[in-house]
Amino acid sequence: MAEERGAGGAEPAEAVEMRAALGQLRRATGLPVAFGGLLPETGNLRIAELNGTATSALRSLAISTGNGLGGKSMALSRPCAVTDYTTARHISHEYDAAVSTEGLRSVLAVPVVVRRRVRGVLYGALRTALPIGERTFDAAVAAARDVEQALVVRDEVRRLLTVTREPAAGPGAWEEVRAAHSELRALAPRILDKALRQELLTACARLAQAAPPPSPGPPGRLPTTALAPRELDVLACVAAGATNARAAALLGLRPETVKGYLRSAMRKLSTHTRLEAVVAARRAGLLP
Repeated sequence: MAEERGAGGAEPAEAVEMRAALGQLRRATGLPVAFGGLLPETGNLRIAELNGTATSALRSLAISTGNGLGGKSMALSRPCAVTDYTTARHISHEYDAAVSTEGLRSVLAVPVVVRRRVRGVLYGALRTALPIGERTFDAAVAAARDVEQALVVRDEVRRLLTVTREPAAGPGAWEEVRAAHSELRALAPRILDKALRQELLTACARLAQAAPPPSPGPPGRLPTTALAPRELDVLACVAAGATNARAAALLGLRPETVKGYLRSAMRKLSTHTRLEAVVAARRAGLLP
């Protein structure tokens, strides 16, 4: 039975992106086997995720830079392939036993590179000794690029969460926190990992509740109608000074869609302008 999900050296949250990429790699290339792992801050990369494997021989295999096909790919920061792994002359053979046990012959390795640093490797493999074509190469590289983008988003989320955890002092500090809140709301839909996405949204809610009270508004009951997630996303972008076009780019929406969400939020908040909507949302504890 094929191995669909591994365990090991990759951080559990980041493994979500790796598993998704391996599934994409197999679907796009037709390769029967895919596996990979992410590189920790210190130490060797370990094969943490397996997709389509018949044994556990590759599980938790530690890959050193320069060793084997994956290590060569890491050292060169570019894709590498061999038609027959165990007889290939241009790689070292520290991992032949595991590769042979799994029955792999043709193997492709693609590095995951973020800001010039190798963060992981994706592998695809055949059980026959056949050349790996250009289209397969391109599809594997595209899968690695998806992991790279996911890691960039994750890094940015961690940075912004750090900003939100620091106590704010004075209006200027809160403007920074409000900007972080807006960016976090925009990034949330792009997070595959449910636990991290929930942590992000919880932080946003905490910021909204902890913000200093706005200037007194006109008398009357504060709005209590909850906004839909996308309405709040759009309003958070507007609160940070984004135009409709910029909000659309941040959220991956069409400008017309952004306008629709903004109109809906304004109607629910009983306001007539963008600024009034932001103020009302802050008074209601929906935005920081």
